Amino acid sequence: MTVAERTTVLVIDDEAPIRLLCRVNLEAEGMAVLEAPDGTKGIELARAEKPDAILLDVMMPGLDGWAVAEELLGDERTSEIPIVFLTARADLRDRARGLDAGGLDYITKPFNPIELASLVRSVVSAVESGDRETLRAERIAELRSLYESA
Repeated sequence: MTVAERTTVLVIDDEAPIRLLCRVNLEAEGMAVLEAPDGTKGIELARAEKPDAILLDVMMPGLDGWAVAEELLGDERTSEIPIVFLTARADLRDRARGLDAGGLDYITKPFNPIELASLVRSVVSAVESGDRETLRAERIAELRSLYESA
């Protein structure tokens, strides 16, 4: 599938208002949205539906986002799906952990929902064009500069 075709995004977040906010904004940009209220359901949906990208909350009851990412990236059925962490955890160490866990980006709440679709498109496009590691390297470099200026 190319980015020009209908992109499917799986939103895994225990907060219904966040899932709704993501759905409304992504659907307004022509994307299909799947929702999971917890990590277990998110993993099941990712395996069954193979979305183009995943927006993943970190702080959830049961399986947290770190465990979900580890499970998805360790499974050959879902390892190529790009993960963007979407979380209230704004600490630089958490951002680093998200990138170390294999995430391709890290958005902190509150976030600008209007920017979600363009972010998803850029991540999906980078993965499709074989630039996954380049994108991760860019995010890691950005994080290093934030550390240095802190």
